[in-house]
Amino acid sequence: MREVWHSEPLAQSNGNGNGTKTIGVTIQMRTKEIAIAVFALFLIGVMGYLWFTPGGANKAPDVTVTTLDGEPLRLADLRGRPVLWTFWATTCPSCVEEIPHLAKLHRELGKQGLAVVGVAMSYDPPDQVREMVSGRDIPYTIALDDGSAARAFGDVKLTPTTFLINPEGRIVQQKLGELDMELIEGRIIDMLNGTSSS
Repeated sequence: MREVWHSEPLAQSNGNGNGTKTIGVTIQMRTKEIAIAVFALFLIGVMGYLWFTPGGANKAPDVTVTTLDGEPLRLADLRGRPVLWTFWATTCPSCVEEIPHLAKLHRELGKQGLAVVGVAMSYDPPDQVREMVSGRDIPYTIALDDGSAARAFGDVKLTPTTFLINPEGRIVQQKLGELDMELIEGRIIDMLNGTSSS
């Protein structure tokens, strides 16, 4: 007696070739799903790299802004300290919400070496900035930008945009929008303790 091996087709054909088409469409869909997943992973990787680049990918620009007291403040003069440099505006609700958190960081970590600098955007009227600083009792340094600092930091247009700069003068974190204060405080403390420069 002879054994006969029989294999089932991958899809049943109804005689008009639809079974073969179904297999082709299924393979195409799976290929598309895999491509989308790979692209998504690539984007996540790029974003993670930009957010957590060890040692900082970019050197902070050498900019000078004018404080509300009329004194020039050169970023390079803050070298040796971690700097939280934030572009803000009095008309930006998220910026205003961050003020108490930035003030807390300044009060708790300023004596250990942290410099918090709030740079008002060039379109913000100086009198309006002074009024908010006075009304909200902002303890950290507030400066006015003529537009050159925002351009030097990559043409910042939206606020709040914040840069964490390590003591070596490199940007180690950049954030558009409200900060994760717990994360930022942890990174600053690591810098102040000398356990991390990134």
